[in-house]
Amino acid sequence: MKQLMKKLELLLEKGGTKKDITLLVISGIFLILSLTGWEPFPFDLAWVSIILCGVPIILEAIIGLVTAFDIKADVLVSIALIASVCIGEDFAAGEVAFIMQLGGLLEDLTVAKARAGIEKLVHLTPQTARLILNGAERIVPAEEVPVDALLRVLPGETVPVDGVITSGQTSINQAVMTGESLPVDKTVGDEVKSGTVNQFGAFEMRAAKVGEDSSIQRMIRLVQSADAGKAKIVGVADRWATWIVVVALSAAALTWLVSGEIIRAVTILVVFCPCALVLATPTAIMAAIGNATKHGFLVREGDALERLAAVSKITFDKTGTLTYGTPQVIEVVSIADEITNQELYRLCASAEQLSEHPLGKAIVDSYRQDNLPDLFPCENFQMLPGKGVCAEVCGKEILAGNLGLLAEKKIAVPENVSAKTDTYLSKGCTITYLALSGQFSGYIVLSDTVREESAGMIDALKGLNVQPVLLTGDNERAALAIAGQLHIEEVHADCLPEDKLNRIDAYQKKGEAVCMIGDGVNDAPALKKANVGIAMGGVGSDIAVDAADIALVDDEVKELPHLVALSKRMMVTIKLNMAFSLTLNFVAIILAIIGTLNPVVGALVHNTGSVLVIINS
Repeated sequence: MKQLMKKLELLLEKGGTKKDITLLVISGIFLILSLTGWEPFPFDLAWVSIILCGVPIILEAIIGLVTAFDIKADVLVSIALIASVCIGEDFAAGEVAFIMQLGGLLEDLTVAKARAGIEKLVHLTPQTARLILNGAERIVPAEEVPVDALLRVLPGETVPVDGVITSGQTSINQAVMTGESLPVDKTVGDEVKSGTVNQFGAFEMRAAKVGEDSSIQRMIRLVQSADAGKAKIVGVADRWATWIVVVALSAAALTWLVSGEIIRAVTILVVFCPCALVLATPTAIMAAIGNATKHGFLVREGDALERLAAVSKITFDKTGTLTYGTPQVIEVVSIADEITNQELYRLCASAEQLSEHPLGKAIVDSYRQDNLPDLFPCENFQMLPGKGVCAEVCGKEILAGNLGLLAEKKIAVPENVSAKTDTYLSKGCTITYLALSGQFSGYIVLSDTVREESAGMIDALKGLNVQPVLLTGDNERAALAIAGQLHIEEVHADCLPEDKLNRIDAYQKKGEAVCMIGDGVNDAPALKKANVGIAMGGVGSDIAVDAADIALVDDEVKELPHLVALSKRMMVTIKLNMAFSLTLNFVAIILAIIGTLNPVVGALVHNTGSVLVIINS
């Protein structure tokens, strides 16, 4: 039943826009026919526009006043409509109603937003768990797992609750929580979190945080709370509506009392209608959104660009945003005299060609991309979860993995090699150690590579007086290495989703507007919390895109400075529109007071102002 209601709501939302456009088209046609003097019916054709466009405005104004004493621009519009009709100026009433509904439609088109992110997060929530009770295993709903329960997790399964490994070794893909590009090796005593994925080895764990306390459930609540706390910007005309209404009514009343001509008072109300002011913001936003689209941005929240113009800090996730998010081989070192670096590379890639581990796949992919000789056949392949691989290539036993694998096989690493590898590790690189036939033979260095355009993009943002901040779930060494290459001074590493959200909240409490740019599920709460969230649409998860206000469709981060500059230019255009519309209104009021304008001419004058605002935008 709930799903049916959701579908009905979506259908009504989609149909609502089509209905509004249809009513506007019909009203516009009849207004034009009324202006030509064609009279096939015993009533003024402008009444079609009054009924279709004006009545909803009047009803909304009455409801707002009665239920919450909420004075918006539609209150003044309603007064002008009723006054125009009372003195027989039907065309002026119809024209005002049409322009106001057109402005409202433009605003509605710019504020549409998809809200599927939280639902997709819910789909990531593990549904079942393998509970071990009295030595027997049975499947139970994940939400029924008690604290301290013993659970078993098989390869490929999602960890059902937070806990600690009690037996077994494996590699865990923690991207959903930390955004790390590589899986993390885990063994007895290590913590694992719900929502993360077990990649290779089976293990048993003791449940620590279950149900609503689990990591994935906390992330869902973070996204919900961050979304609710983001303030929505009110239209300029509505913000000033109370003063506009007071000034307009005062001017109209005084003019009527002094001149004794009610038509002058009605003309003041008509020309005071904030049509151009209503159009000042949405038309500029629509034009800016069109410009942004040409540069690869999908603006999903209507006022996102307005908020972006005020941003003083842009926080970046590292993996997949400033970097490509996939490790590449950057160095191969052989210490065996009889084996060259390329030969060692070939043997290692041959041994890894059956591996499902991301590091193994990265070595094979990098080797093939370099157009080197074909790989050797691989025999007796063994995957050693949490350690590496063992295989036979060209009659030699090849070990490729971490230091734990070498220690288990009692293979020592020379001190001079350790000193060199420590240098790479300090830069955030990953090392795969190699042993041939029981002898240490060398190592391969892998690193997540920085996007070519990232450095220029960061410098351009600094030129726009926006400070870049690195906010990443990766370890501190990797974060500092990337930040050093890109000249980012402020770095926060080892951040969980709540850490990123809290960091942004701290900036906001200091009065700083923050933009967050990320790509992973773990970035969703921060994208929601930030004044503006921008997701990498190509490499980013669907949940990150749904949580963001803007999506960068083709992942060309070099376009970010253009978007920031565009938002600032848009705000200048909005302010020019507002200044022009207010000036035109006050000039028209003076002319109405002295009797130069009548309601119809007054309506055409402020209609001209609306057209000029649209042209400027």
